[in-house]
Amino acid sequence: MESSYAQDWANLKRYKNENKKIGLPSPKENRIVFIGNSITESWSNLSPEFFVKKTYINRGISGQTTPQILLRFKEDAIDLKPKIIVILAGTNDIAENTGPITLEKINENIISMAEMAKRNGIIVILSSVLPAFDYPWKPGLQPAEKIVSLNTMIKNYATKNEIIYLDYYSAMVDKRKGLKDEYTYDGVHPNKAGYQVMAPLAEDAINRALKSSF
Repeated sequence: MESSYAQDWANLKRYKNENKKIGLPSPKENRIVFIGNSITESWSNLSPEFFVKKTYINRGISGQTTPQILLRFKEDAIDLKPKIIVILAGTNDIAENTGPITLEKINENIISMAEMAKRNGIIVILSSVLPAFDYPWKPGLQPAEKIVSLNTMIKNYATKNEIIYLDYYSAMVDKRKGLKDEYTYDGVHPNKAGYQVMAPLAEDAINRALKSSF
């Protein structure tokens, strides 16, 4: 297990076959790739209707941090030739899933993804990190304020570079700067009700991005 993980740290094999099968988009297809961690991956399982009969492609991988997502960004997003890439990442970095990392470096990794997409003529939507008061798998890291700070960095970059900032945070945060109980099953990951809050926000951001591209 450990040797396999070390040889494919970014889990490039995860979507390799699916990426081959999917092929290039048709000329009129507004393909949208959602890339991120378990919050993106679980969306297809807990609220699958969001993806049905749409040109949306889910490329989330549970547990991943921004350096891992950055490593697979070309294969799992750029090479699919989408019109838009929606990036949602950063909470697992704050949880130190792959070791300690500064907020500045997390932001740099997200910026690197955004700039790679822009160089390839792809529109980027940058999502806020969802609120979290604590991480059940690594308690005591006090992520709430760190998430606020990281979201400010992401939003500032988006504003300066005319990129759409998709603000899930404001709609889902409670008084403790955690995720509202009704939207989560563990304080970090959305439940179906949480995804039902996120869906129209994502749709609105996508519609705005598509309008800006014509």
